[in-house]
Amino acid sequence: MRKVIDLQMEFWKKDIANIEFDLESRDEIPKLLMGLQYIYSTANIRKMVFDILKQIVPKKNHKTGRPGMDLWKILVLGTMRLNCNWDFDKVHEMANNHHKLRQMLGHSETDFDSNYALQTIRDNIALLTPAILDEINQIVIKVGHSIVSTNKEPELRGSCDSFVVETDVHYPTDTNLLFDAMRKTISLIAIICSEIGITAWRQSDHNIKNVKRLLRGIQRLNRSTSKDEAKKQKRDQFIAAEHQNYINVCQGFVLKAKETIQILRELGILSLSQDLRLNIVEQYIRHAERQIDQIHRRVVLNEKIPHEEKVFSIFEPHTEWISKGKAGVPQELGLSVCVLKDQYGFILYHQVLEQQTDDKVAVAMAQGAKDRFDNLVGCSFDKGFYSPENKNQLANILDFVVLPKKGRLSAKEKEIEH
Repeated sequence: MRKVIDLQMEFWKKDIANIEFDLESRDEIPKLLMGLQYIYSTANIRKMVFDILKQIVPKKNHKTGRPGMDLWKILVLGTMRLNCNWDFDKVHEMANNHHKLRQMLGHSETDFDSNYALQTIRDNIALLTPAILDEINQIVIKVGHSIVSTNKEPELRGSCDSFVVETDVHYPTDTNLLFDAMRKTISLIAIICSEIGITAWRQSDHNIKNVKRLLRGIQRLNRSTSKDEAKKQKRDQFIAAEHQNYINVCQGFVLKAKETIQILRELGILSLSQDLRLNIVEQYIRHAERQIDQIHRRVVLNEKIPHEEKVFSIFEPHTEWISKGKAGVPQELGLSVCVLKDQYGFILYHQVLEQQTDDKVAVAMAQGAKDRFDNLVGCSFDKGFYSPENKNQLANILDFVVLPKKGRLSAKEKEIEH
């Protein structure tokens, strides 16, 4: 059983509409809470948003069962997490100790015992799906337009651009990615074996240190700058031998891990949790085998590894190597996100670009924004979105399109653009 919000007032409990904020604060938290307060205080907006939030709960369980977290609390905590870029530990700390946030969640000043468990926060915020948030976003933007514009439905003129959201990864090389895979493989399988009473991996910490020692030795190696070809060749052979030794040691641990997994499964004594963890170990083994193959091909066979075969993090495999040509930023590690915003600063539509470039999503961005906001009449793009096909298709979607052409312009094209 879930309520949208508990409206029953208690002693020392402050009405959400009457919560006061520091208007001079430059932090994002008061601004977000004031926006949520406006949604709560405006009856027609609150009804529309609450009707959307009711989609979270299955209809058959809406009025039966144990009490769950109020849908308003889920919206508040989910909004804070996404906009402030918090992890769940940060949300947990703020929900239990931030005074204004707790008032927004409906707690009184003397309510010291109503704390949130970390797993409760994880499970409930996960209910806010992208589809639910997109519906709420459309309502909020339309209300925002009615506030900042005198017209009920102003003509919207958008601008589209992309930026990189960096992932939390270290600088990737094939050798340190292999170490990451080996470290997780050895440590995880050692934990499972110790739980069962198998001592085959009792020296796991020592084994990890050995692999790391070999990695550090490789990282200190430099190519010869001598003009003597014999010396350069000898140095290259030494570097190849060191890399070969490194991957041989790692290959030995991989084979041992595979044998251990086979024995554990044949014994039939694994719990469900242990079996699931073995599946994770197998994923790390596949990462290790790929890196061993790529190191061998690159160093020993002197091949060039195609970019599409490379992985830049074994923990966040969606990470991409992005070079946008910015001054002082040769590359960024993460994912590109394309946003289309209007003249008032509201984001009308967005899309995460996985293995895509700007010119592949220009039409989809314009069409997605137009489907949600029919009063969008024009949009500007930078040169990265240009293609002849995009220019023609965008002209059929929008009345006004600014799309500079890449490369050299003819006299007629200069006249059009300038």
